[in-house]
Amino acid sequence: MKFGSSGVRGLASELVGRPSGLYTEGFARRLRSTGFQQGKVFVGRDLRDSSPAIAEDCMAALAAAGFQPVDCGPIPTPALAFYARLHGGAALMVTGSHIPADRNGIKFYGPKGEIDKADEAAITHHVAELSDQYPWPPAPADWQTAHEQARVAFRDRVGGILPPGALSGMRLGVYQHSTVAAALLVEVLRSCGADVIPLGKTETFVPVDTEAVSPETMAKMKAWVREFKFDAVLSADADADRPLVIDDKGELFRGDLIGLATALFLKADIVVTPVTSNSGISEAFGFNVRRTKVGSPFVIAGMEGAQSARGTVVGFEANGGVLLGSDCLVNGRVLSALPTRDSFLPILAVLGTAASTGKSLSGLRESWNLPVCASERLENFPVEASRGLMRKLADRDALRQFLAPFGTVTDVDETDGLRARMSSGEIIHLRPSGNAPEFRCYAEAASHDRATKIVAMALERARDSTVSDEREAIE
Repeated sequence: MKFGSSGVRGLASELVGRPSGLYTEGFARRLRSTGFQQGKVFVGRDLRDSSPAIAEDCMAALAAAGFQPVDCGPIPTPALAFYARLHGGAALMVTGSHIPADRNGIKFYGPKGEIDKADEAAITHHVAELSDQYPWPPAPADWQTAHEQARVAFRDRVGGILPPGALSGMRLGVYQHSTVAAALLVEVLRSCGADVIPLGKTETFVPVDTEAVSPETMAKMKAWVREFKFDAVLSADADADRPLVIDDKGELFRGDLIGLATALFLKADIVVTPVTSNSGISEAFGFNVRRTKVGSPFVIAGMEGAQSARGTVVGFEANGGVLLGSDCLVNGRVLSALPTRDSFLPILAVLGTAASTGKSLSGLRESWNLPVCASERLENFPVEASRGLMRKLADRDALRQFLAPFGTVTDVDETDGLRARMSSGEIIHLRPSGNAPEFRCYAEAASHDRATKIVAMALERARDSTVSDEREAIE
C-alpha cells in the first residue's frame, strides 16, 4: 500500500484489519500535530464489498486515538467532504474510486479539506514508525451516525445550482451501476425538471474509470442513447468525485471539456488543471490557466497559490472532477468553496450550459473547436515495469525511437511523465498511474480516430518494449 494521486491504496485483502487501523492512527497523529485535538472525524465509504469492514476498522482506530468518529455510511466523497467542512471536522473516505473490486483505498481530509503532500509524507512516516508496535484490535467503542444529515446537506447545496425547471425538455439517462451517486443524481436532475430514466443498476461492484471508459461501457451507452433518444447519459465513478457524461450522439464528453464547461458556467477568473487536460484550454476562453502535475493535491496547491489574486478560482482534472477554490455567486446564491473533486457541480454545469444556449452537448463541444483527445491505460501493469520504461524513455534518443512511428518529436514536457509534441502538432503523453499498477497514455490529434489510434499504438509499444526488456534481462 502507498499514497498515490488520491489517497492510500492497495489490495483490499492487505488493507482490511490492522493496516487500516495503522494508517488511521498515522492520520490521527498528523491531525494532532497540526492542532486538531479530539474532534469529530466523519467517515464515509463506497459500495465495494470490502468497504464496510475497512470503514469499521478506521472508526475503531479513530475512537482508540481519542477522536469522535461519525459514521456517514455509503455517501459521495464530495458530500462527505462538504459535511465535514460545514462542521469544522476532519473526514476519512473508504474508496478505491475507479480501481478494480479487489482493491480499495482511504482518502483523508483535515478540517481545512483534502490533505496535501506534506500530510501524506507525515502519515507515511508515522505508519513506518508504528508498524511493529501498533496494537490491534482496539477496545470496542460506539459512535454517532449522520448518513441522512450529510446527504441532505449536500442535496441542499447542489439543489440550488440551477433554477427550477432549468432542464425541462431534456431527456436524461443515469447509469447507476454501483456508484454512491446513483439515487441522489436521479433526484437532483428530476428536481431541475428533466425527464430522467435510471439504468444499469448492479448489485456487484463495477469499477468505472471516467478517464478510460471501456469499449463495453461505451457500447452500452451508445445503445441507450439510440433506444431512449437521450440528450445525455450521466454517471460517476464509485465514490462520485468524477463525473461521466455521454452526449446526444453516444460519445464521451471528456473530463477536461466538462471542466471547461464548468469554468465557463461559473465565470472563472483562474483555472488550475493538470498538463493532461486539453492543450486548447487557454486564456482565449477568458481566464488565466495554470498547469500542474496530475492529482488533486497538486491542483489544490495550485488553487491555493491563486487565491491571492481576486476572482473565482476553479480547478479540474482530465478525469472530470471539479474543485471549487473560492466562493462564487451561482443562481443568486453563494456557492461555497469545496476544494475536493465533485461530480455533481460539473454535471449540472454542462447540462445547464447546454440548456441555456439551446445547444446539444455535441454542439457545445463542436463550438469550442478544440483538439480531439483520447486516453487509455494498460491495467495490471507492474509498477516496476512502469518505472523501468520511464527511466528508459528519459533518454531523448530512446524516446525519439519509441515515438518514431508517429513522426518527429519537437518538444517534451516533463511536468508529469513525458508529454511529447510532434512536428505534426499531435501530442503523445506517457505516464504511470500515481496510485495503481497501470500505465496511461493520452493523445491529442485532429480527429477522434487518429487520437484513439495513437493511444492504442503507444500502449502496445509500451507493452512490447517492457516484454522485450524482461526477456533480455532473463537471457
